[in-house]
Amino acid sequence: MSTSLEQRLFQALEELVLIDPHTHINPHAPASQTLADILGYHYYTELAHSAGLPKDCIERPNLDPKTKVGRLVEQLADLDNTIQVSWLIEMCQEFFGFQDDRLTPQNWESLYDAAAKKMAEPDWEEQCLRRSKLEGVFLTNDFDDPLTGFDTSRYIPCLRTDDLVFKLDQPQVQERLAKATGVEVGDRKSLRKALRKLFEHFTKHGARACAISLPPWFEPIDFRKDAGEIDSDLRFVLGGEEPEYLDELIAEIDVELVEETKDRFYEQRRDDVVSPFIFYCLVECCAEFGLPFDLMIGVNRQVYPGGVYQGQDLFDMRVSLIQYAPIFNAFPQVTFPISVLGHTSNQELVSYAWIFPNVATNGHWWYSNIPTYIEQDTRARLEAVPRNKQIGYYSDMYKLEFALPKFRMYRRVLAKVLASDFVIARGWSEEQAVELGRQVLRGNVERIFYGK
Repeated sequence: MSTSLEQRLFQALEELVLIDPHTHINPHAPASQTLADILGYHYYTELAHSAGLPKDCIERPNLDPKTKVGRLVEQLADLDNTIQVSWLIEMCQEFFGFQDDRLTPQNWESLYDAAAKKMAEPDWEEQCLRRSKLEGVFLTNDFDDPLTGFDTSRYIPCLRTDDLVFKLDQPQVQERLAKATGVEVGDRKSLRKALRKLFEHFTKHGARACAISLPPWFEPIDFRKDAGEIDSDLRFVLGGEEPEYLDELIAEIDVELVEETKDRFYEQRRDDVVSPFIFYCLVECCAEFGLPFDLMIGVNRQVYPGGVYQGQDLFDMRVSLIQYAPIFNAFPQVTFPISVLGHTSNQELVSYAWIFPNVATNGHWWYSNIPTYIEQDTRARLEAVPRNKQIGYYSDMYKLEFALPKFRMYRRVLAKVLASDFVIARGWSEEQAVELGRQVLRGNVERIFYGK
């Protein structure tokens, strides 16, 4: 009974037309042109490299796309146990008529040619969206993106703010911000003015969210209580103007250590004061403009600097949501859909979404995006978090072809949990279970991001 029940629930969930609330799609080139666009996805390059394929074999400049695919295929036999390769096979079977269950050195070239022919069809983008049952795709937009040249009702802008929070001390980022807003930032007033102009621009073009990826060490501050020397710190970090109190700090330091001390002090004020203040101002703008703020918490950048592109970052267990409690408390009117990088952080996320009205669980991010973790995390969320505060899944994709296998993976897991934990264990009707599935897959995306 359980298997047939799961299948019925899965088929019902498969009929849903979805909005994908987080991707890295380029709206000017949303679909792939060759299999290299698909196998170039970092999941495949990092796994192939991990299994023994030298980095320079797949990341050499001007590498021919077909040559790159051939080299990656040579390594696929070591990866065919992974869920990522199952996405690839399912995608190729659905989109390109692939008949085999393995991609091998003997069959890949015919698939490559068939895929290239299919991708060259003028309506390939439309085919991908239709087959994947997607009507809306959230983007990840740089803060200075003009947001022109694409349909913003289909490809929904999302203001990505990492550069603003963590790189505004870099002159080129300050120049980009000045060019985008017409504001030279140097103090609190000018910073807030520039950020408001960005939010005006994004909301004018249909933006539905603000987003940021955050390291484990980041600690937001509620600056309503203490702005401290923020103007001095901003001038110091953004313009190099040393604060007066720095002279007192270094007055008795050995002259050889002065520059080193200044460098350490600069980094400390940047990381502990200026970045948190910019983050705080972004939350203020989210409150003013009515945008949810997606927080993706826990990534350590370049843990493995010898890795392939986008295959260098990991998580660790130092991350805690307690660091964000002051902001959740200070801005009850802002919704924070939260993703955690490690499955180990899910219980804490569930607890925060259980207590805080403005915290929502959001998808299964990166290293948690495999069925084993998705099942455990989904089960915990459905058992403990109000049903209207759960965004079941997002694809995080770079090309449209990935929506189908990724969302299908999640639908299978969701159907399994709904069948075992709700229909069988609690006596829910199938209709009740499907309605819960609809809510976490589609309804809550509309409620949280569109206010419906």
